[in-house]
Amino acid sequence: MIDIKKSTHAPIESYAVIGDCETAVLVGLDGSIDWLCWPHFDSDACFARLLGSEDNGRWMLAPAGKVEKTTRKYRDHTLILETTFEADDFAVMLIDFMPVRGTNSDIVRIVKGIRGSAPMKMQLSLRFNYGATVPWVTRSDGAIHAIAGPDLVVLRAAAPLTGEGLTTVSEFTVNPGESVDFVMTYGPSHLHVPRAIDVSLAVAETQKFWEKWAAASSYEGPYGDAVERSLITLKTLTYKPTGGIVAAVTTSLPEQLGGPRNWDYRYCWLRDATFTLLAFMHGGYYQEARAWQAWLLRAIAGSPDQVQIMYGIAGQRYLPEREITWLAGYEDSKPVRIGNAASEQRQLDIYGEVMAAFYHALNRLGKEGELSFPMLRAMVEHLETIWQEPDEGIWETRGGRQHFTYSKLMAWVAFDRAIKAAGLLHAGAPVERWQMVRTKIHDEICSQAYNEKLGSFVQSYGSEHLDASLLLMPMVGFLPPEDPRVRGTLKAIEGNLMSGGLVLRYNTEKVSDGLPPGEGVFLACSFWMVSALKLQGRGADAKKLFERVLSLANDVGLLSEEYDTGAKRLMGNFPQALSHIALVNAAFDLAGSPAGIEQK
Repeated sequence: MIDIKKSTHAPIESYAVIGDCETAVLVGLDGSIDWLCWPHFDSDACFARLLGSEDNGRWMLAPAGKVEKTTRKYRDHTLILETTFEADDFAVMLIDFMPVRGTNSDIVRIVKGIRGSAPMKMQLSLRFNYGATVPWVTRSDGAIHAIAGPDLVVLRAAAPLTGEGLTTVSEFTVNPGESVDFVMTYGPSHLHVPRAIDVSLAVAETQKFWEKWAAASSYEGPYGDAVERSLITLKTLTYKPTGGIVAAVTTSLPEQLGGPRNWDYRYCWLRDATFTLLAFMHGGYYQEARAWQAWLLRAIAGSPDQVQIMYGIAGQRYLPEREITWLAGYEDSKPVRIGNAASEQRQLDIYGEVMAAFYHALNRLGKEGELSFPMLRAMVEHLETIWQEPDEGIWETRGGRQHFTYSKLMAWVAFDRAIKAAGLLHAGAPVERWQMVRTKIHDEICSQAYNEKLGSFVQSYGSEHLDASLLLMPMVGFLPPEDPRVRGTLKAIEGNLMSGGLVLRYNTEKVSDGLPPGEGVFLACSFWMVSALKLQGRGADAKKLFERVLSLANDVGLLSEEYDTGAKRLMGNFPQALSHIALVNAAFDLAGSPAGIEQK
């Protein structure tokens, strides 16, 4: 059982996620919904208590009396959350879910009596614009209507609703076998009031949707429950209308408590393209893989010199970063940021990730992307003119541009996959010229990014610092796993870049990245280490590390971006797509079905 009393805010691991494939909600172990952006992942928050106080929006639904024990789980193979509260004289279940969206988006909360008479209390404070805007609340036809500018929220309940100040409350009792339903619906304020839904039908249809989706998985190896939960989580983070996948549901959950490493992750990163495509394709989800590929190709369409590292869920390019000063931040971690200035950075690795994703799609999804090759060719030809320039790198550092090794590595991947794709498509392309560039990049990395003293590749040219992204070298086919330099890099990272048995991205105490030092271990990096160990023939070590990382997931199988090995708690935005993507791909590697980026 999670202890939620140790922090000013509930620990990140005390939350579960529900969603409708267009937005998502974080539900606390105590029955509180503390984070929701309506109607989309990146909209202005309706519940923002996670980054402020209760006045910043919250929907609490829990027993009014003392609770002795709280447990929860997802209904098998679904995203329907069941939280059970028990006391000496009662037991009651709270069922939370969001029907996969029709015209409007709904949150359904069902209170179901199990044992004894359970006194219940509901408290609702709606706040838009990240807690800054209090809506105008009226009552009509037994429902609560809350309007603020373009937004309308309707609450319908099978229990009496009253107003107390700027909060809507309800007190009621549920007996064994009884159910009390609450449904909150979003709609544009200038249109008709959203329709009421049939709750029983919504439960049945939502359960059927997720069970059918989960049953399509092709994974047959060990750790099946963790893989399934990760795939369901990735589906939850998918924006159904466009196929885009957000990096996380949240913004500004800190990488270090009280620190400034607080970023908005409600956008779609090109960096995740290859890993996401692999995770879905290996799992048997070709429809999602095709939708992601289609989003990717639409997002990067246009002039190749304007390709960004990230985009909005519909492909938006303008993602200005601003600070929300009226929010105190999670555990007083400031600033709270909306938007992401990294969207304006140069990161050369994205070209390799896009080309690798395209090449994988050609191999696994057929040649339906053939018409996109001229656009991708233009992108690679642009890379020819800039690959020798410095950039901000995979970790989006804010300390100035450098010649990051991983960036050069993925530039090599871009040319390598472009050459192979041209061969598959029998397309006219300057293959011989690309081959020469590929060789030049390879030679440069081997001569300038390898440190003889350390016996390892390093973070940037001439550096003495390690970087976990270099674990991917053999997985992208740059060098074979048995190469002494690859083995030396793995050994160096094992000996110098691990904390509590887990892998850091890099050492922020030694590397100047434009921010104060200190952060947790980056969970995706530990899964990369699992794959690297497996490639080295160290299957037992790989399995041990995989299980170590799995043990960090919360009680319903969710992972954030990082983990604080000292405080022993999850850190960073949540749930984190890249952590779950890396989990899935590492599981396939352990099961003997390599999920690495390389494709022969």
